[in-house]
Amino acid sequence: MTIAMNYEAIQVQKTGATAQITLNRPALRNAMSLQMVAELQAALVALEADKSVRVLVLRGAGGHFCAGADLQDMASARMRALQNPPASTQASVALDAVAQVNAQFGDLCVAYAQTPLALVAVLEGSVMGGGLGLACVADVALASESAVFRLPETALGVVPAQIAPFLVERLGYSQAKRLAVTGGRLNAANALAMGLVHAVHAPEQIDAVLAAVLAEIQACAPGAVAATKALMAKARLCEPASLVQEAARIFSRAAQGPEGLEGIAAFLQKRKPSWAQP
Repeated sequence: MTIAMNYEAIQVQKTGATAQITLNRPALRNAMSLQMVAELQAALVALEADKSVRVLVLRGAGGHFCAGADLQDMASARMRALQNPPASTQASVALDAVAQVNAQFGDLCVAYAQTPLALVAVLEGSVMGGGLGLACVADVALASESAVFRLPETALGVVPAQIAPFLVERLGYSQAKRLAVTGGRLNAANALAMGLVHAVHAPEQIDAVLAAVLAEIQACAPGAVAATKALMAKARLCEPASLVQEAARIFSRAAQGPEGLEGIAAFLQKRKPSWAQP
């Protein structure tokens, strides 16, 4: 059974344990407006609270993932901030307004990067700027051969500010810096070779591949997936020796908890485990 949730700039559909969030401004190649950012945040909060949801899928409508920020939205925010303030403060007020808009998108990236739910991105057509940042926070990034990746900020005189940490995390410092200083453009094969995406498939195969990945994720215990994501996020910033005792406690809780007991019993009994919701 598929259940739809009502938004304007995005579409959300739940089918079983999977929720698909579709960026839905196809006429603008799903450029990210302030409304879309707010709706993506709200949808994530609602889906994380729904204990029946285990996996999020992010994709775009109309054959494109996301063409980056809606620059008209940014300009409108600046103009609204400039209306009626004292002349001496106009420049600083406008700057603060633009910073607030940018920070809202940064908060969105952090929220999706830190979600305990498994996150899969399906990348087609334009994957630019902020859209590229969202691709980098996904646990699994599946690209169509149609995907074209761009980091155009420096060519526009701006900075890939909020996505920079996620680019460095996914690609490493050297490759992230190279893309930034060249206004980088990659096809799907290049993105795969760099590790930006995890797989590339023909457009007509992408839905079948997505279904197979979702089945693999749902064969894993949801609580264990969430705990593993949190531990790996911490491990990338810590020396291994500093995590030994904490990792041991996490393992012990999992092994002696309902998922660990069910997983071991299912293995010994040669059956598929039945995972309860975390």
